[in-house]
Amino acid sequence: MEVILNKDVAKIGRAGAVVQVKEGFARNFLFPHNLAKPATAASLKKLEQEQQIKSEQSAKIKEESELIKQRLDKLSLTISALTQGEEKLYGSINAHEIAQALQEEGFTVNKSSIELIEPIKSLGIYEIPVKLHPDVIAKVKLWVVKK
Repeated sequence: MEVILNKDVAKIGRAGAVVQVKEGFARNFLFPHNLAKPATAASLKKLEQEQQIKSEQSAKIKEESELIKQRLDKLSLTISALTQGEEKLYGSINAHEIAQALQEEGFTVNKSSIELIEPIKSLGIYEIPVKLHPDVIAKVKLWVVKK
């Protein structure tokens, strides 16, 4: 029996997928728990329309992300920090502080989208990747200078 999954089901498929399952499994488990619906001609057509709308929205979001990426690639941030000795920082610069610096420049970026491998602990110039979209990653130049 073919069904359209409403939600992700382990070992079966992801939401929106059309999968083949046994009739008893669909009738006794998937349908009562609202995890799937029967794959009729009308529901398949509706699913196709929804997927097309989602793909158009995703393409629009990706296009907007590309424009923001172009602006971020040209951006150079400067963060001043207290140091001990020549190059070592007292604390460290993390994704939250970088997100605040981007906010001051007019870019609203979630700190979780800043892909900082480990906190910055010394003075220098860094290239910080910022994930704007699953396919779009901008590189922001960060200067860490002595306060």
